[in-house]
Amino acid sequence: MSFKILIVDDDREIRKVTGIYLENEGYKVLKAENGEEALKIISEKKIDLVLLDIMMPGIDGIETCMKIRETNMMPIIFLSAKSEDLDKIQGLTSGADDYITKPFNAMELIARIKSQLRRYTRYSVVQNASKNIIEIGNLSINTDTREVAVGDKDVRLTPKEFDILELLARNKGMVFSIQKIYERVWKEEFYRSDNTIMVHITKIREKIEENPKKPIYIKTVWGVGYKI
Repeated sequence: MSFKILIVDDDREIRKVTGIYLENEGYKVLKAENGEEALKIISEKKIDLVLLDIMMPGIDGIETCMKIRETNMMPIIFLSAKSEDLDKIQGLTSGADDYITKPFNAMELIARIKSQLRRYTRYSVVQNASKNIIEIGNLSINTDTREVAVGDKDVRLTPKEFDILELLARNKGMVFSIQKIYERVWKEEFYRSDNTIMVHITKIREKIEENPKKPIYIKTVWGVGYKI
């Protein structure tokens, strides 16, 4: 299995050199020069681990880390020139799994990446063993009891709303057209003028999203459909 690692740093040379280290170890490497670009990549691709700089223009590493943690549980390792204990504590409490100070030793970086990926892979296996529970960020879906919760708040969905949410959640990252959702959930032929799916998606968002107008779970892929 070839893991995908995202390097997020505004220093082009660090992105280049770190990328070479990782590619030599057999990892697939993606790169972003700021937090905004990183969040876009993570929303579109499955990333297994993030190397994240703290001091960046725009959204800094701390805020980027917190936004990633809203919907993703992959390991995050901070790479930072800030070496004070307080900086490390702030980085780890924002949701990161590890913190390495620049300049770093390439062998140490690789060792820490392998350690985090081993831990994450074991965790994923345990999660997958319990197929009846789907967890995405603070969203929890129990497919046996058909119960949904966001954090510690229970959410009451209609049977069709639950079926749509389960379909998207079981296929995280996959885009489903309105027609495909309708035919999978209703098991009937779809009529182009039917706005049933849009109405149901709106209602689901009102129940599970903190801000339905800026959803973090059910995303619209314009002109294509919806995905989680």
